[in-house]
Amino acid sequence: MQRLAGDLPAPAEFRGGVAALGNFDGFHLGHQAVVGLAVERARAAGRPALVATFDPHPVRYFRPDAPPFRLTTLDQRERLFAAAGVDAMVVFGFDAMLAGLTAEQFVAERLVEGLGVAGVVTGEDFTFGRAKGGTTAVLADLARAHGFTAETVGPVALDSETVSSSRIRDLLRAGDPRGAARLLTRPFAIEGVVQHGDKLGRTIGYPTANLAMDRYLRPAYGIYAVRGRLADGTVLDGAANLGVRPTFDPPKELLEPYFFDWCGDLYGQRIEVELVEYLRPEARFDGLAALTEQMERDCARARAILRA
Repeated sequence: MQRLAGDLPAPAEFRGGVAALGNFDGFHLGHQAVVGLAVERARAAGRPALVATFDPHPVRYFRPDAPPFRLTTLDQRERLFAAAGVDAMVVFGFDAMLAGLTAEQFVAERLVEGLGVAGVVTGEDFTFGRAKGGTTAVLADLARAHGFTAETVGPVALDSETVSSSRIRDLLRAGDPRGAARLLTRPFAIEGVVQHGDKLGRTIGYPTANLAMDRYLRPAYGIYAVRGRLADGTVLDGAANLGVRPTFDPPKELLEPYFFDWCGDLYGQRIEVELVEYLRPEARFDGLAALTEQMERDCARARAILRA
């Protein structure tokens, strides 16, 4: 799996491929159907399978003050694409130059000249080009003119509702990580580098690995049963506080997982923390003793959930 810059000509071994084109934030069931068809078409024709995505997300470019909404980082998406059988991820840097390209220019310069695509697969609602001037119908016409194929994949439904990144965000904000996981086909996970904190957890027997939320969507604040994945593949069960720690001053927004039956130095390490189940909202406690008693109950409940 290789990562390619979308503003540079693709290496010869990746030209003539079939590309899934979209944002694919979250890489949920609907996205998996689009990428799956591209991989299927590429394998049948003996061509490279590509995913072409955008970073930053166009919403972040056009609305820089929008609240955090990302479900996956580029690194997370790259691993997910690789697991789906993709050969290379092409990243189109979404800047003023890209935003200014018409649909025709984007196809000619980025897809034809840059990638030399033999085929493109998108979702039915995909739009592209300046002022969203490109639709799937426009893409089909341009594909015929430039000699490549263009296919679309219809919406994927679960529980009689269309699977979408927006629906997943709503579930996470509502404190339903299990519902979100059904649409994602895996738990929502936050990845980051463990940073030094106030080390208050150590004083009460619950040392935590502190992660900044950065550009990730903010799920419901509260306590979660979680699983941590270390860079070496180690999987750890735990409980985590996600929020601003109302018992302590000053408030500080963090994801703070405490991993059961494990001790070691995680500072500076990149880890991924999956939110498995929401246990309760954040609360302010009258002193560390009351907080510790509640944490014992939270950890016992998280252990039972994760064992099941």
